[in-house]
Amino acid sequence: MKINEPFVEKVLTAFIKEELNKFNFKKGIFGLSGGLDSTVCAFLVSKALKSTNTIALILPYGKSFSEDVKDAQETSRRLGLKSRTIDISPMVDAYYSRFPTKNRIEMGNKMARERMSILYDHSSREKALILGTSNKTELLLGYGTIHGDMACAINPLGDLYKTQIRQLALHLGVPDKIMKKSPSAGLWEGQTDEKELGLNYDDIDQILFLLVDKRMPKKDIIASGFKTEAIDKIIRLMKNSEFKRKLPPIPKISSRTIGHDFLYPYDWDR
Repeated sequence: MKINEPFVEKVLTAFIKEELNKFNFKKGIFGLSGGLDSTVCAFLVSKALKSTNTIALILPYGKSFSEDVKDAQETSRRLGLKSRTIDISPMVDAYYSRFPTKNRIEMGNKMARERMSILYDHSSREKALILGTSNKTELLLGYGTIHGDMACAINPLGDLYKTQIRQLALHLGVPDKIMKKSPSAGLWEGQTDEKELGLNYDDIDQILFLLVDKRMPKKDIIASGFKTEAIDKIIRLMKNSEFKRKLPPIPKISSRTIGHDFLYPYDWDR
């Protein structure tokens, strides 16, 4: 679980440059929440691209999480990023005035998708590629909103567990104030990831590492000191969220009807 921070920084900044060049983009754009993951992304992007080519959108819902908004704005100023703060409450409230709900998860998902909708709009306006900020822990557990915070063109942080993000953040010089925050998806006041998951990230990451990276059998993980209930919960979360990690399945029709499968590469210029 221990990473070589300077090496990881070098790999990820090179990744950002290379992927943008591959798709003929000069600019990168991402959502900056004031939390740890998006702040680490901001530090990496600021090292990979010119500040004029780095755009951070800060997308609060009204006055909620005002301290996080201030932290995001301060990060943007510190790194010299182009940033915009856009309140999503008029758009979200307009929808729920017609289709009201008291379900906080439904509202949180709507907010996440509204933020991503705005990011994609500004991506088009700026001709900037969207960078994701979801970490490996969240992706494996499905702890994110499909077509919301899980949407992106490239994701520099996607192969780093949450605890590894902390290691990289310390190396990059992310402020202690952000390092010490309780991880939160920002869905509602008082919401924290660990409270909602019922497990702390240290244990989650260790179990995921043994299950996924080490391919260790469940009985051996139990023998190493972890509770059966915790392991079962993590396995259940991974299985139930598998659809979030795959492109939509497409039934193959064309190859059966005309002898070609146009989903495979084709020399269109011949």
